[in-house]
Amino acid sequence: MEIVVTGRHTQIKQRFRDVVESKMNRVTAIAPDAQRVQIVLSHEGNPRQADTAKRVEITVIAGRTVVRAEASSADEFSALDMALDKLTLRLRRTRDRRKDHRRGYSDPVPVDLGVVEPTPEVEETAEEEVEEPNNSPADAVAAELGPGESVEVQVGDTPIVIRRKLHIAEPMTIDEALYEMELIGHDFFLFVNKETGRPSVVYHRHGWSYGVFEIDTPENVAK
Repeated sequence: MEIVVTGRHTQIKQRFRDVVESKMNRVTAIAPDAQRVQIVLSHEGNPRQADTAKRVEITVIAGRTVVRAEASSADEFSALDMALDKLTLRLRRTRDRRKDHRRGYSDPVPVDLGVVEPTPEVEETAEEEVEEPNNSPADAVAAELGPGESVEVQVGDTPIVIRRKLHIAEPMTIDEALYEMELIGHDFFLFVNKETGRPSVVYHRHGWSYGVFEIDTPENVAK
């Protein structure tokens, strides 16, 4: 299994790399087919956020399955442990779901076709980021990106950052999209609806209630 450790706004110390490698047996024990694990350590420089200054994101790629978890803490080692706990829980859910599907079981998923629009964010995957801090926002929007590539620019002297990423999504059902959303730990998931062919979003509403948001043009709807 390939293990990739990178840092954002921080240097990765050898001790952290050693601890990461020593703990990855927890991943292989649950997901022996895991091919790649990417750990991203970020540092928040704002002293007011010292309690969550270190954030660890872990992404596991096993075949066509991507499982992700993240956590923040005052130091990178406790953040790693917290993220790893979340990750192993999601890996177990993935393993159990595969077993149930082999037995012919399927989990009922309550879906609420509400119209509450979620705050859009771009889904992150385990691919390396391509940052171009010197580009303008217009260049970021117009840039040609490959699958998994991203571009991120700051708007002048403001704290506003624009990030664009190309995500290749295979058509899937709403049930499959909800499952993928739970695996990556997001409150929403972008996908292409297999039944309608429309770009869509599933998202958490409250409790066990979910929403589905589909996008289409007036011309297509009128056909």
